[in-house]
Amino acid sequence: MWDLNANYFRALPEKTSLYSPAFYRLCTSTVLFMASFGMIMPELPAHLEALGGSQYIGLIIGVFTLAAFMSRFFSGRIADLAGRRKVMIIGSIVTAVAGFGYLVAAGVFSFLLLRFLHGFSTGFRPTGTTAMLTDIVPANRRGEALGYLGIAGNTGMAGGPVLGSWLAVEFGMDWMFVCSSLLGLASLWLTFGLPETLPKPRPIKWSDFNVFKGGIIDVKAWPAAIFLLPISFAFGVFLTLTPDFVDHLGYVYKGSFNTIIVGSAIAVRFFAGRASDKYGRVPLLLMGAILLATGMGILSIAETKTMATIGGVIYGLSIGINMPTIFAWTADLASEGKVAVALGTMLMALEIGIGWGAVQSGLTYGGEVANITFMYSLCSAFGVLSTLGLVYALFRMNKGRGKKVGVAGGV
Repeated sequence: MWDLNANYFRALPEKTSLYSPAFYRLCTSTVLFMASFGMIMPELPAHLEALGGSQYIGLIIGVFTLAAFMSRFFSGRIADLAGRRKVMIIGSIVTAVAGFGYLVAAGVFSFLLLRFLHGFSTGFRPTGTTAMLTDIVPANRRGEALGYLGIAGNTGMAGGPVLGSWLAVEFGMDWMFVCSSLLGLASLWLTFGLPETLPKPRPIKWSDFNVFKGGIIDVKAWPAAIFLLPISFAFGVFLTLTPDFVDHLGYVYKGSFNTIIVGSAIAVRFFAGRASDKYGRVPLLLMGAILLATGMGILSIAETKTMATIGGVIYGLSIGINMPTIFAWTADLASEGKVAVALGTMLMALEIGIGWGAVQSGLTYGGEVANITFMYSLCSAFGVLSTLGLVYALFRMNKGRGKKVGVAGGV
């Protein structure tokens, strides 16, 4: 039976501070990696339309997340056996090469094939990064550390789209793609300087890629994976439809709206991870679910930039609370020696949700703004369902504590 209240910390070699040189290097390389692939996102729908593939808008995110999902079947296992650093290097190489690939992907098929290959970057890099972070920080400050790593990722996702949109508008798409590759190369360079934190790593073997051999999931991480689904679905919808939504509202630099959302996510991450360490993962996720339902609900009725900004800020707060808490909860739940596999299991749910949201958005949209509001409303409804599920989980947890107290009192 899964323990929804798992918030314990196993005995690890004593670590007294978050702020080691490896921590700073890890966070900096994360900023660059996230900016590398995030900077092109707001402009890709227009780029695909220019290639003659406007009907495939949902596949921009869909095929990307499919590849990321597929790679989860072995990236976590490789990180737990061959090392965190190797997995991070693979992800950084892929994103650096992909940026240059967009320069020569001149047709719809080649573009979508490249998007699929690009997806392997996020299937590898975040798994290794998060596993390495759990190795180098004190276990009782895990949520706090993951909050700061999330700030690094959000910083890249906030600055990247603004830079990408500016380059695309002022200098053209090619310069945006070149800059994306350069940021990926910078991330790779910093990653090479990180120490390996897995004890006794071995070389990567071809058998590591055999999904039918060895453990590829950690069932103990499933509670976190399940509660991640509505969060990731909303993110897939947001990534797919928001460029057209903000264009309808009159934004010239479409990436600037992403910055609003990411900015609010960054702000709340400064204390959300620490709060989850102190008060528990489920209570923080409940707060995040309420904000998700509220933010997407406001976006669904927004007809002005002001209303969209309010909804976007609230939605961003939900991301800032939910993501570090989900990651920390997954690490808490992980089986001994399978932190990366557990993270990979949880991230499979991330890719399923994002891909589902993206493809469903593409099928529903059809160029009608009213259909965007419907999808935002659906995200809000999923947030309500998640809220109800978490309330029930808290009720069960508190009831269980009450029984334990009663037994103790009787003794």
